[in-house]
Amino acid sequence: MKVIVVKDQAAGGKEGFKVFKNALDNGAKVFGLATGSTPVTTYQEIVNSDLDFSNCTSVNLDEYVGIAPDNDQSYKYFMQSHLFNEKPFKQSFLPNGLAADPAEEVKRYDKVIDEHPIDLQILGIGRNGHIGFNEPGTDRNVTTHVVDLTPSTIEANARFFASENDVPKQAFSMGLASIMKSKHLILEAFGENKADAVKGMIEGPDTPDLPASILQNHPDVTVIIDEAAASKLSKKY
Repeated sequence: MKVIVVKDQAAGGKEGFKVFKNALDNGAKVFGLATGSTPVTTYQEIVNSDLDFSNCTSVNLDEYVGIAPDNDQSYKYFMQSHLFNEKPFKQSFLPNGLAADPAEEVKRYDKVIDEHPIDLQILGIGRNGHIGFNEPGTDRNVTTHVVDLTPSTIEANARFFASENDVPKQAFSMGLASIMKSKHLILEAFGENKADAVKGMIEGPDTPDLPASILQNHPDVTVIIDEAAASKLSKKY
């Protein structure tokens, strides 16, 4: 892993932007995208730039089950607000949260990923080490799947909803095998509450108990973390 430690999330966004620009300059055509508060500064840097994704494809990591695309808490809505409205892609794929047949939706999304191999995938990391919605104990060979969200993930996402009871209890997510097929991975983490997960991901054992530790096996990973998220690492980067 290439580990870059920055002062804060704003600086992290600038580093994340450099990775996106470099990928685009070197011919990347398919970008795997993530939602949540972590990648927002990277997306802001992209929006404020002259990068052009009009000949590119985006493939999102996940989407809540049971939420319509125009719901302001859907990940489709998030992507429109933070990136797509200003930087449209030629085509953009997200799981359909309202799919009538979840098993068929999983097959459809696996086909999307197979037909559009991801050149650069951006990731965040949960406090319990999840990436996408792949919670501790997730089978590492799984591709797209329906996930029952853990109480800690529901609690972490409750700040975006009127109450914790409104947070969806399931989501569609790329699996760990799907993520690992990406040519280049960029993982961002900011804040002291991510420090334990970051330490486990970089310096801990490779274990299903901390899903992000699987990234130790990927040939091209860039980790961008602020000083707080790096605070428990045993060595300086």
